[in-house]
Amino acid sequence: MERKPLRLAVLEGERVLAAAGIPSPRADVESLAAHLLGVERPRLLLLPPLEPAVLDSLHELVRRRAERVPLQHLTGTAALGSTTLSVGPGVFVPRPETEQLLEWALTRIRSVHEPLVVDLCTGSGALALAVAQQRPDARVLAVDNDPTTLEWARHNADALRVTAHTSVEVLAGDVTDSTLLTGLDGLVDLVLCNPPYVPEGTPVPPEVWEYDPHAAVFAGRDGLEIVPHVLTRAIGLLRPGGVLAVEHDDTHAEAVPALMNDSGALAEVHDHSDLAGRPRFATAEKKSHEPSVSP
Repeated sequence: MERKPLRLAVLEGERVLAAAGIPSPRADVESLAAHLLGVERPRLLLLPPLEPAVLDSLHELVRRRAERVPLQHLTGTAALGSTTLSVGPGVFVPRPETEQLLEWALTRIRSVHEPLVVDLCTGSGALALAVAQQRPDARVLAVDNDPTTLEWARHNADALRVTAHTSVEVLAGDVTDSTLLTGLDGLVDLVLCNPPYVPEGTPVPPEVWEYDPHAAVFAGRDGLEIVPHVLTRAIGLLRPGGVLAVEHDDTHAEAVPALMNDSGALAEVHDHSDLAGRPRFATAEKKSHEPSVSP
């Protein structure tokens, strides 16, 4: 096999992935090539023709992607904001749809000195680590109940500690436990949560169905099995004026804000869309004074 210009190899891979139904074939091939060659995507066109052994490796990566192995499993990384995380089997892969939630959260704590932040259902640690990287003065706690997921989160937290000198506390805990982090009740400035929220039976891509942990994606018949527990713990944790952001299914634009309003402890409830215009997350602020309850 002779050397081949990278652009031709990319075009061949793009055709393979397009035939396999991959939504973004060109971007995926370029990402695989950049990962294989150890360069940023914009620099790919500056490279000389590829050696046969490199072409073979790229063809193998393209073949596995055509089989619907997640791109992030093949490269070993996923990004949220400016934070790069290690991901792979046994952990939920962060999605670009969560970027707007992250931006909202960082804006809301911009003026808070040394904020206390809790990320419930943390998964790979994506939200917790992205906040910590942008706010090194923050104390950030990342909580999950799955042992394999916690291994990934701790690995990512250790890596960020080395590269960004930022610390995140990764803790084992279940959001359905009413005693979770009660020692922090009334002290937290920001609670974040990207819980499982897809209704059981909802069609999802093979990358999700076969590779993301089922319990990190689906949450009962209506997808709302976990959210009430998240709200209960968030209300307990937040200080008066503290804020909350919860990602949700695009069918929950009314349901999750309604649960927030019905709690009686939250104000300024709003729903937000992602870049594609789909309802994606709800936010609220803990009331300064909770209403008194008549006997």
